[in-house]
Amino acid sequence: MALHLNESQAEYFIALEEQYGAHNYHPLDVVVREASGVWVTDVEGKRYLDCLSAYSAVNQGHAHPRLQQALIDQAQRVTLTSRAFRNDQLGPFYRELCELTGYARALPMNSGAEAVETALKAARKWGYTVKGVPEGQAEIIVCDNNFAGRTISIISFSTEPQYRAGFGPFTPGFKIVPFGDAAALEAAITPHTVAFFFEPIQGEGGIILAPDGYLKQVREICNRHNILMIADEIQTGLGRTGKLFASDHEGVRADMVTLGKALSGGFYPVSAVVASDEILGVFHPGDHGSTFGGNPLGCAVARAALQVLQEENLAQNAAEMGAYFMERLEEVNSPHILEVRGRGLLIGVELKPSAGGARRFCEALQSAGILCKETHQHIIRFAPPLVISRQEIDWAMERIDPVLKMA
Repeated sequence: MALHLNESQAEYFIALEEQYGAHNYHPLDVVVREASGVWVTDVEGKRYLDCLSAYSAVNQGHAHPRLQQALIDQAQRVTLTSRAFRNDQLGPFYRELCELTGYARALPMNSGAEAVETALKAARKWGYTVKGVPEGQAEIIVCDNNFAGRTISIISFSTEPQYRAGFGPFTPGFKIVPFGDAAALEAAITPHTVAFFFEPIQGEGGIILAPDGYLKQVREICNRHNILMIADEIQTGLGRTGKLFASDHEGVRADMVTLGKALSGGFYPVSAVVASDEILGVFHPGDHGSTFGGNPLGCAVARAALQVLQEENLAQNAAEMGAYFMERLEEVNSPHILEVRGRGLLIGVELKPSAGGARRFCEALQSAGILCKETHQHIIRFAPPLVISRQEIDWAMERIDPVLKMA
């Protein structure tokens, strides 16, 4: 397919996607060619401030030089061995991830959905081999409005109709309770319950925060009934909310945590589950695995990504800049805004139904040089890389303010 006369480069690339790709996304029509820090540049040379961070995958900022160098250096040595052999990056990655998070063991995968599937399998096997639940009867409780990926098992416990339509039959073994309702959680537990799986903050669900004290109640309930507390920190973890984990805001420690996205700073798909010896010890050779999981290239990048998060104090910057960004957004005097909410640099602006949906505001923000994305029709998500500065937020607000006030 050739570029036609009077057709822009952006139109050419968009046409290629539309002609040859499956239509499973509805992106904004910006075609990115380069990126650095909080900025991306399209094929026409226009620069934008990225307020999505690839859904928190680039917490460290685009094209971070240390991550880039780690990728290049490792790619010049060895990229893939599979887990049939050992490599010199996996062990150090395990140690550094476990020392940072405080968990005894880790199990690496690639995508966030794979980490969730790993956690679900671990919880079920723990239920059978440790708790003593009868084989084939394990139950896992989840929350409504959740989002953890799009595999068959994961959409089996989704409450979003579109994620399920046309994809049944679904995987059994899940119960759904309202998010933020500790009493509903406790009422749903039976002798066959093995785990409660939840997002500390529901990101794709609209930046929904649980009531204060909810996570502490969940921890007490899980202890009382001997079930695993599994926190999905794939989007909220690794500094996004102003602490290493979103659960840390209540001083709560989950039994198992799923990680991904920022674990590799946007350079390579890396995810992981971290937990205790007792939980991850249920896996034996052949029970679970991945050809690419734990590969030396991914491990080298992830090690650099974790070092950058710590050495550049990105969680602290997320806390400070997030508070400032929310304060500036709350000052916007717009008839369209229903609520501004969030934690750290995970912020949602919910619009009133009369605003006409969030998509048109995201498209107007794109024209003004700000890239963000709507979620659940009426919510604009602002989640820039954690390296953002006060000056860059000020630059963004000069453009966000008039867009949020537009007719």
